[in-house]
Amino acid sequence: MTPVKLACLDLAGTTIGDTDMVERAFAEAIATQGIVPGTSAYARAMVHVHRSRGCPKIEVFRGIFPGNEAQAQAANLTFERSYEGAIERAGLVPIPGTIEAIEKLRQAGLKIALITGFSRATLGRVLSSLSWVDMLDLALCPEDAGRGRPYPDMVLTAVLRSGVDDVRQVAVAGDSESDMLCGRRAGASIVAGVLTGVHTRERLLGGGATHILDSIAEFPGLVLGNEVGAPSVVTSAS
Repeated sequence: MTPVKLACLDLAGTTIGDTDMVERAFAEAIATQGIVPGTSAYARAMVHVHRSRGCPKIEVFRGIFPGNEAQAQAANLTFERSYEGAIERAGLVPIPGTIEAIEKLRQAGLKIALITGFSRATLGRVLSSLSWVDMLDLALCPEDAGRGRPYPDMVLTAVLRSGVDDVRQVAVAGDSESDMLCGRRAGASIVAGVLTGVHTRERLLGGGATHILDSIAEFPGLVLGNEVGAPSVVTSAS
């Protein structure tokens, strides 16, 4: 069996508990473009936001404002300002067990890559607020890889930059369907869905999760305590 040498961890909803901050930033962003709470357009837009979690933020806005790049870009800029403002006011709190999980993985010799759908500017702001940033080997956003989730590019970029020999030496953890699709398409041996974020067990399994965990705290036990290729959950993914 191939041992895991690289862990690719999602950010929002997986390692940091900021899902409400992200949701509010999306709501504020679309409101500046005339889509306000209480309207059917707002309800449709927020359903799209929920379904698209984990994907590049600009792509989410392009889905809400199809054919209007100026609106999508304006909304994306507002989102970034709103989210970064929320970080400045409240800071970012790691999901319980995150730091301990990363420490266990590092002690076992794994490299750690943080993967996100945020822009490079927002990711930089996030990293500057994390006390555990020195524990990371890589922090990647869609701009670093060419395409964001659900495409496999960010995980594959992490493989290339970390010098890992085989995609089967990768374990992915995330809280959204797009995280699962990304990991499976990249060929990772473990693609673990965590239930601390936005999507349900069913959505995670539908995206191809090989395992379902209550939180990231269980991830080291899965990665270090089981042989890659051992029996996993029965998924509904193709």
